[in-house]
Amino acid sequence: MEQAKEAAVLIRPAQREDFAQWKILWDDYNAFYGRSGPTALPLEITNATWSRIHDEAEPVHALVAESQGRLLGIAHYLYHRNTILIGPTCYLQDLFTVEAARGKGVGRALIEELYRRAAAAGAERVYWHTHHTNATARRLYDTVAVDSGFIVYRKSM
Repeated sequence: MEQAKEAAVLIRPAQREDFAQWKILWDDYNAFYGRSGPTALPLEITNATWSRIHDEAEPVHALVAESQGRLLGIAHYLYHRNTILIGPTCYLQDLFTVEAARGKGVGRALIEELYRRAAAAGAERVYWHTHHTNATARRLYDTVAVDSGFIVYRKSM
C-alpha cells in the first residue's frame, strides 16, 4: 500500500486576504517567545506590522508557506543599509511554522525563497537572530547559514 504524499507547499508573498490565518501564526510566534496573555503585543503593533507589510513605501516584507489553502509558516524580513557592505542587507526578523510542519522542510523553503528574493534585490547578506535555547530551529539554521558568533545586546527606549 502506498503512503499518501504530503501536499506541496507554496512559498509566496503575504496577501491582504491572508490576515486571519497570518494573525494566528503571528500570535503563536509571539507566544513562543513569551509575548502572550499579559505580555502580549498590543493589537496596535500587530495592525501596524500587517499594514507595513503591505505598504510599498515600507522596507518590511512577508512570505507565507501555504498548503491546501492553509498557512503553515511565515517569514518577515526587511532590507537596510550596512556600513561594511555596498549593497543592502536583508534581516530575517521573524520565522515561524506551525508545529506540525516542523522538520518537514517548510522553514527551509521559506529561508531558501528569502535567499532568492534577497539576491534578486541586490542584498549582499541575509542574517537573523534566534534564542540560544531554540534547538529545533538551530538544527535547521546550522544547515543553511553560518553562526556568526555574535551576541545581541539591546535596550528598550
